[in-house]
Amino acid sequence: MTAASSAVPIVDSVQDIGKGYRAWFVDIWGVMHNGRTAFPEASAATRAFRDQGGVVVLLSNSPRPSPAVQEQLREFGVPDEAYDATVTSGDLTRHELGKHAGAQVFHLGPGRDRAIFDGLDVALSAPEAAELIVCSGPFNDDVETPDDYTGLLGALAARRLLMICANPDHMVERGHRLVYCAGALAAVYETLGGKVIYAGKPHMPVYELALETAGRLAGETLDRERVLAIGDGLKTDIAGAGSFGIDSVFVASGLHAPGEGGEALDAAHLTELFGQEGRRPIAATRGLQW
Repeated sequence: MTAASSAVPIVDSVQDIGKGYRAWFVDIWGVMHNGRTAFPEASAATRAFRDQGGVVVLLSNSPRPSPAVQEQLREFGVPDEAYDATVTSGDLTRHELGKHAGAQVFHLGPGRDRAIFDGLDVALSAPEAAELIVCSGPFNDDVETPDDYTGLLGALAARRLLMICANPDHMVERGHRLVYCAGALAAVYETLGGKVIYAGKPHMPVYELALETAGRLAGETLDRERVLAIGDGLKTDIAGAGSFGIDSVFVASGLHAPGEGGEALDAAHLTELFGQEGRRPIAATRGLQW
């Protein structure tokens, strides 16, 4: 299946489109939950796909390793039966940190993300003593913006420290609010001359890991045309799927769609978002449901 040159269709259900694939890569925040509570229709959709033999990999830019993300999913009301596996930016961040044994690391991010470092041979340090930066977001994303970090990031960039961005998202919805993520801070760091490694969507390593994971669960090697990505991020979920060569479905959210929950989503807005060139999503929906 490939994206056509005509307008991106708006669908109420992914059943007809999604059932033709062997595996789904499903974004978590904005698709499975809103940062507070689960979307029951989304869990029902992924369970229905699994019931017909499909494999569901939840593919997230969360800076937390998979065990912590899975626990959070349970707390929000996403049942274990809604997916087969998770692959997160936190998983890739830990892999990257494994290349820097013994390093002094400055963690730019909230304490709740410290599980990234559990069991690794690195030491957390103050910014002035750091040899490496791991950015998982603002310290307080309820109130802070990237502008609050210009001075700190400028001082770190002047020392030419490498930053590992543990969440390439720039913003996500939390409830009905938008909050800044690590990707927004990493973008500022790059403009100041800093070097960044991005551990997550839209960059290819996370998709390669997800494809390997899905194939192992399916018991076969999966070609990319048999995989569908479902997400609400234009520059992460949709762009990453296109670069990796897999089809995608765009889920409307407060990130890019007008109106709460994308009620005002229409063909004109989709044309504005995606234009007529490049690999566009094969469909758009106001919420994942079967």
